[in-house]
Amino acid sequence: MFSKVRSQKLEVRSEKRKMKILCSLFFVLCSLFFSMSANAQCAMCRAALETEGNAVKSQAVNDGIVYLMVIPYLLVGGIGYYIYRMRKKKKQE
Repeated sequence: MFSKVRSQKLEVRSEKRKMKILCSLFFVLCSLFFSMSANAQCAMCRAALETEGNAVKSQAVNDGIVYLMVIPYLLVGGIGYYIYRMRKKKKQE
């Protein structure tokens, strides 16, 4: 009786796990096939650059904005990695 209940619980867990994997796969595929192009410019920069008509300057501004956005991502990633190492070390002790 006990083993039957346990096996039913394991089946339910495996079904939930399969559903999570399928949902994750669905969202990944949707994000790959239905992506949109985005320009990294604020409204003020865009207005200033569109009036001049200088394509090289506008591309440089876009590159600069993307460069500035990399730094916060690196900081958050570094902090996340540090917390991961700290937790892993704590588990081993």
